[in-house]
Parts: sequence; structure tokens; C-alpha cells
Amino acid sequence: MTATEAVRTRTPAWRGGFGRLWTAAVVSKFGDSLRTAALPLLAASLTDDPLLIASVTACGYLPWLLFGLLGGAVADRVDQRRAMWAVDLLRGLLMAGFAGAVWLDLGSIALLLALAFALTTLQTLFDNAATALLPSLVPAEALTSANARLMTAQQIVGGFVAAPLVPVLLVVGAAMPYAADAATYAVAAALVASLRVGAPQREPGPAGSTLRGEIAEGLRTLWRDRAQRGLCIATALCNIGMGALIATLVVHVTGWLGAGPGGYAAVITAFGAGSLAGGLLARRLADRFGRIRSVFAAGLVQTGCLVAMGSVRALWVTIAAMAVFAVMGMVWNVNQTTLIQERSPAQLLGRINSAFRTLAIAGTPLGALLGGAAAAAWGPNTPALLAAGLFIPAVASLAPLIN
Repeated sequence: MTATEAVRTRTPAWRGGFGRLWTAAVVSKFGDSLRTAALPLLAASLTDDPLLIASVTACGYLPWLLFGLLGGAVADRVDQRRAMWAVDLLRGLLMAGFAGAVWLDLGSIALLLALAFALTTLQTLFDNAATALLPSLVPAEALTSANARLMTAQQIVGGFVAAPLVPVLLVVGAAMPYAADAATYAVAAALVASLRVGAPQREPGPAGSTLRGEIAEGLRTLWRDRAQRGLCIATALCNIGMGALIATLVVHVTGWLGAGPGGYAAVITAFGAGSLAGGLLARRLADRFGRIRSVFAAGLVQTGCLVAMGSVRALWVTIAAMAVFAVMGMVWNVNQTTLIQERSPAQLLGRINSAFRTLAIAGTPLGALLGGAAAAAWGPNTPALLAAGLFIPAVASLAPLIN
């Protein structure tokens, strides 16, 4: 383990704002998970074209390419707390309107595409602001634990609570998952607005500073950091594969496996269970082996899971593979996020995070479209194998960073 990978651990205090931020994140994730699980089923009920279904997922990632860098620069300029609650209020209004449209039986693929694009556009500002805000609420040595607690709790409500509820809510009414999501946005906005965090203290920028120049500064800083640069490249390759897998997972489970909505809910629940275990494991692996080694090992295991999913036509295999895949995914995500927060100057954190996420997510819409095309041409299991083929060079690219 190198000095730059040294990991210090401490449990974050619930007081001081972290508890409210944690609660807001969990409540919002609950609603988002209802929507995320319900939307593919709604899309599948509107069309049987895998490419159109995958396009909904692709459209949900596209704004990161268009506005991700801008969102990071804005997050470094504004009061992050105010930006977060304002965005949540607006997202709540959008979801309430969408729920009304579904209730009136006005849903369409075009409306789903527009919703996915709008929500992710707002998310580019919210997520960058949230990443930059967390270090002001917890000490530096508690960041690993704080990120793990946030991500683990979000996966618990997403996998154990929200996903199993979706079939029940759909029996009550097709609009129910979306109405619940709108309500959670309102609750999360109120919690974030109540945080007692003053406006960030920033040194005034140089005369003539522009958003374009500030974005470029964030990109340069990211690219000069060898560890962040390497991890960004690896994550970008993996996300192409993830785009292919996620966009066609409902077709994989309900079509190739013939498991129906119940099977799809079981797979999503398994993913949530695995993420819970991964959240508990992430800090321990980082303490023992360092962040880069932990991410490297996680990627190797995930590759094997993808091969199993695409090769074995059995629901139980897909459930088990998704659970293990999620364990390793949480190990990757916790250590990735903490590494960025630890290695980035505070005044650049929003921009560096947005640069990382934009570059890393850039291939996800392409992956979603490739996955849809592959499923249509060669069968619903091929996107998982395509993803495995992309994970192999991604993991290999991390090897030079291990000292």
C-alpha cells in the first residue's frame, strides 16, 4: 500500500448534519428505486422493441455528456445546500406531473424519454453538489465510513423495500410508484433545506474567470492525478458494459429466462442484498489492501458474474450472480468516491467530481444502445457477455496502478 493510498477510518457522527443528509438520501433513493424498477416494466408494456426499451435508459444518461461538466462548475460556485433542495423540489413537480399522465393513461415511450432526460439533467447539479457538500459535514477520516453508510442505506431501501413493493403498488394503480417518488423528493428537499451549513467560504476567482475556464481547470487537475485518471478510464469502460446490461435486464429476465415481473423483482432484490454486504465490506477491504487493490479485485469478480449471467439460462444463477456483482460494485463505488474526495482540493471538488463522472458515464448511453441492438440481433443474454468483454480491459488497465 502506498502512502497516497493510506486509509484512515472513523465513524461519522449523526449530529452536525450528516444524519439529515443521510435521511434525505435514503428517502429520495426509496422513491427513485420505485421509479427505476417500474419504468422498464412500463416501457415493456408500451413496446416489445428491445432497442426502444434500451433507449429509455440511454436517454437517462445522455445529460451527463451534455451538462455534467457544467453541473460541477455550478456546484463549485453556488451554495450547495440550496442547490440540492431546489433541484429536489423541481424533480418532485416533474414526477407528480408524470404520475398524473400515467394515471390518465397518457404514457408513451416519448414521454418516458423526456422524463429520463429531464431528471438526469437536474441530477448533474444535485449529485455534484452532494459530493462536494459531504466533506463539510464529516471529518476527512470519516469519509470512507460516511460514503459506505450512505450507499449501503440507499441500497437497502432500494433493494429490500422499494423493489419488492413495485408489483404491489402496480396492482393498486400504474401511477402509484411515480406518485410515491414525487412525495419522497419533497421530503428530501425539506431535510436538505434544514441543514445548518453556511454558504461555502471560497476564495474569489481570478479576474475574468469563466465557467469554461473553471471546467477546464477541473479536467486538467483530474487528468494530472495518476490514480484518479486510471480509475476514471477503468470506470468508463465498465459503464459501457453496465449500460448494456441495465438497459436490457428486464428483457433478459422476463424474456430469456421467462421469469416475468416477479423474477425481475427478485433479481433487483438480490442486487440490493449484495449491495448491503458490499457496503459492510468496502471499508474493511480498503483498510487491508488499499483503494486501488480493492477496486481491482472487485472488477475481477464482477467479470465472472457477468459471464455466468450470460451463459447459464437459470433464474437462480442470475439472482446469485447479481448479488455477488452488487457486493463488488459497492466496494468499487465506495472506494472510488472516497478517493476523489480525499485527493481533490476542496475548491475544485465539484468540478473534479463532475469531470470524473462525465468521462466515466460517457459510454453508458452507447452501451445501452449496443445492448439493445445485441439483444435484438443475437438474443437477450448477449448484453451480459458484451459487458464481461468490456470489464476485462477495464480491470487490466488498473494493474499498473498497483504498487
